Amino acid sequence: MKKIICSIIVIHFVLIGFSQSLQTYFLTKSVGKLPSLLYGLGEDRLGGAKMGYIDTNILFKVVDTSHSLWKVQLSKYRSAFIDKVYLRKDSILKEKPYNLTSNFNVLGTDSSYDIATINLDEKLPYRAWMQTEPAAIQLEIFGVQSNTNWITQLPSTLKEIKNVYYRQSEDDVMLVTIELKHQAHWGYSINYANNQLVVKIKRQPQKLDIRNIKVAIDAGHGGSNLGAEGKTTHILEKNYTLLFAKQLHKLLKSKGVKTVFMTRETDTTLEMKDRILSLQKQNPDVLISIHLNSNSDKEVKGCGTFYRHIGFRPVSQAILSRMQEIGLEEYGNVGSFNFGLSGPTDFVNCLLEVGFLSNIHDEKKLANPKFHTQTASQIYKGLVDWLKQVQLQK
Repeated sequence: MKKIICSIIVIHFVLIGFSQSLQTYFLTKSVGKLPSLLYGLGEDRLGGAKMGYIDTNILFKVVDTSHSLWKVQLSKYRSAFIDKVYLRKDSILKEKPYNLTSNFNVLGTDSSYDIATINLDEKLPYRAWMQTEPAAIQLEIFGVQSNTNWITQLPSTLKEIKNVYYRQSEDDVMLVTIELKHQAHWGYSINYANNQLVVKIKRQPQKLDIRNIKVAIDAGHGGSNLGAEGKTTHILEKNYTLLFAKQLHKLLKSKGVKTVFMTRETDTTLEMKDRILSLQKQNPDVLISIHLNSNSDKEVKGCGTFYRHIGFRPVSQAILSRMQEIGLEEYGNVGSFNFGLSGPTDFVNCLLEVGFLSNIHDEKKLANPKFHTQTASQIYKGLVDWLKQVQLQK
């Protein structure tokens, strides 16, 4: 009898605890500059691994806290983390018993994009990623049930989107697939217009000639952000990335590239998010971010290229291949890289770590103005190689 009573008491307290846990959540909306979802609590010097950037004013259900992060419930079986500065509590918000999708529209614009719009009854969280072979963009919308009865596509206006379809992958998660006509990815963006989720797919340029490609150059660090320092020369990364960037800018203009711009042209402090927002307004076709590496092991040396999104890998491979022609060892082609300027999906991007300031052999090259000219030439050749590869894929 005592065992039965104890069991009843335990069950009673478990149920009370469960009931109380359901009462502890609250509703918020996303705010601020480029809020992003994180997979978990882990982090390195670049921050936690990101699911991706999201729009503002999106509804989130906060269920737990950890230091500077909120844990948010995306769907019944999915959760994520977000920095507390990016959520604002709103006591007026009310949770609906369910959220529904409505109809899709897919059409080309008069500008440089094809657009897929998904009608919802609430601004809900999402994440997206690139697929290759075949090329596609996949999008998950969380906390929603399908009430989509048709997807209207206007094929005569579409130049990049091949097909759009979806499936209800979980009870409250919709998986949308946007197939692309071309193998190469040129970028996409996602945001809300009222309760309509808008996916803008950048079209492949009609002429795959570098002279018609809009190139952005980012000189890493700057101002109060010194970057790495040479072991023997004590040169600063922020100064020499600017020298490399200016040399690349000069060479591209001499080769007839019509549109080339730099994120900074002087020794100035720029926050990473301000660089991203500025680049999104400028809307380049490709971004090259130039850095100089460092390591506690002075024997580590060589050139490396970095990308985050698999669809942007080809340009980083082409540039790394060309950089090895000027006597640099191969540090590697690094994917899923959590660097700020590798995060945007709006434009093709590549981070280039030219060499290691912590290695005496690399440092000597990096300090030499002739090597700056060589590097600019190899980056240019890498861009040309990449465009030729894209041409062959057509």
